[in-house]
Amino acid sequence: MTTIVVLFNLKPGVNETDYQQWARETDLPTAGGLPSVDSFEILQSQGLLMSEDKPPYDYIEILKINDMDQFGKDVSSETMQKVAGEFQSFADNPLFIMTSKL
Repeated sequence: MTTIVVLFNLKPGVNETDYQQWARETDLPTAGGLPSVDSFEILQSQGLLMSEDKPPYDYIEILKINDMDQFGKDVSSETMQKVAGEFQSFADNPLFIMTSKL
């Protein structure tokens, strides 16, 4: 199983409330409902452990993918292309990191 971790901040000028509403109403149910996705969650950074510094990223997405070939097909759909475009309008240079368990 592949886990995709997405690290990002919102673009300057993006309203955080607008992003969070879109994430709850559109991104989570749409991407989380793909056949290739076992689970999808979006986390908001709260701080750095034992530090007063600001975390480098405000949001972290974690997607558990059961089949990467199917995931490629799923994200190619018209619906997911629309969702991906909307995500890009909110997220400032997101990093998509593919991971696997040791």
